[in-house]
Amino acid sequence: MTRIALGVEYNGTPYCGWQYQDHSPSVQLEVETALSKVANHPVRVICAGRTDTGVHATEQVIHFDSEAERTEHSWVFGANANLPDSVSILWARSVSEEFHARFSAVRRRYRYVIFNRRVRPALLARRAVWEYRPLDEKRMAVAAEYLLGEQDFSSYRAIGCQARSPVRTLNYLRVQRQGELVILDLEANAFLQHMVRNIAGVLMAIGAGEQAPDWANEILQHRDRTRGGVTAPPDGLYLTGVDYPDEFEIPTLSRMPVVC
Repeated sequence: MTRIALGVEYNGTPYCGWQYQDHSPSVQLEVETALSKVANHPVRVICAGRTDTGVHATEQVIHFDSEAERTEHSWVFGANANLPDSVSILWARSVSEEFHARFSAVRRRYRYVIFNRRVRPALLARRAVWEYRPLDEKRMAVAAEYLLGEQDFSSYRAIGCQARSPVRTLNYLRVQRQGELVILDLEANAFLQHMVRNIAGVLMAIGAGEQAPDWANEILQHRDRTRGGVTAPPDGLYLTGVDYPDEFEIPTLSRMPVVC
């Protein structure tokens, strides 16, 4: 058996999320179906991080085991020939049995894209979140500082989150404006369910002037999701990169959404 790692890009709009579900289309099902045709046997894959309904990825990382002897080129282009336009394999690497797409990861990165103007977008519909209220990105950046470092993010995770611990280390959370786009870039050792979307919802309320910047810290200290803000929509969320120890030789370039 050979273990293969793959980088995957997808538009999450048509799917119930990454994970396979019996009665809804998923990215995982599309990828496994395509890879099974290339391998000529059933393939099951494991991903670095499950994404929710409507969430996109510019570089998800997965792995699978196969008895089939194929070149890296064949895995990439063979799978892509059997995938819909909304999903694409970017690269393939043969890796050791010690590699695990989820448990070997040491850092993950996300980007949240907000389209900020009074009139709704047409070209970026479902690829960015529309916020009609003017946002002050400087206020949002001040609020973001409260969330850095190792923190208990109980207030920023979904009530149904099944992670054993709510503690995560947020390495950076940058807020910038590019014309009509307000962009949040986040990196952490790992993320909790809805963590990025809950952070985005709080920062957007602060940017719109509804709350002071220190409200982000007040929510954090409550350690209670019911005291938190609104969960922002999934449309503007992108998984942009996953890092692994150098020994696995996994590509580490973050790929930014085309909208930016």
